Amino acid sequence: MFEKLPSGYRLTDAGEEVLEFAEQMAASSNQLQTRVFGRDQGVRGRLRLTMAPTVASHLLMPDFVAFAGLYPDVEMEILSSYEPVNLTNREADVAIRVVVDRNTLPQNLHGLKGPEISSGVYMSRKLLASWRADADVPIRWIVKNRYGDLDKFHQSNIPASEIPFRTTDAAAQIVAVQQGLGMTSLPCFVGDTDPLLTRVPGSGLERHGTLWLLTHGETRKTKRVRLFTEFLSRRLSAYAPLLAGLVPNN
Repeated sequence: MFEKLPSGYRLTDAGEEVLEFAEQMAASSNQLQTRVFGRDQGVRGRLRLTMAPTVASHLLMPDFVAFAGLYPDVEMEILSSYEPVNLTNREADVAIRVVVDRNTLPQNLHGLKGPEISSGVYMSRKLLASWRADADVPIRWIVKNRYGDLDKFHQSNIPASEIPFRTTDAAAQIVAVQQGLGMTSLPCFVGDTDPLLTRVPGSGLERHGTLWLLTHGETRKTKRVRLFTEFLSRRLSAYAPLLAGLVPNN
């Protein structure tokens, strides 16, 4: 099955053949489980949802509470991650994703298109007051990536420092701007609902993406999945002005 080499192990020709059959068996098993799951019409059992952490904590948690109140026998499991989850292999039942390009959506999934999401530039109210007292002081950019060009962020009337603060974690990014470390780009549903933050004067809005509810073809037939997607689709429609940045927290 394996050949031992100085650098490690590699599959032999026989191992490659076995691996091919094993992958076929795994795919068939996943397909069988999905079809059986799709016939489940009870409003009971596990419901696994995957989404970005900010979407879970800053937007949809009240709706999860409301759904749990309506259907107390549904065991909800939230997978908060920016990493893609394979719905075909039933790693999750419903994916709530921010999609920039519709052409990137997997063809084997069923999608319900939600509202458009905009992002804006935010800083703490205290930092804005300090800057107005001394408008010559440049403000740091808080960037949620390790690398990247800051040019696209220099779009406000406030002078930006060339020395950024970088983080790969959205929670740290939000706390940093709340604490007055600088200004940053956030989805409007995060920045406009935070009483500590305000939009940076002179900055505009940018398209952040579109929110989609994604399910697998067989999984979506399950009653609890269908009830949840219908419930959440209605809630998302009500959030459309907030997601588009039309209700700033002035």
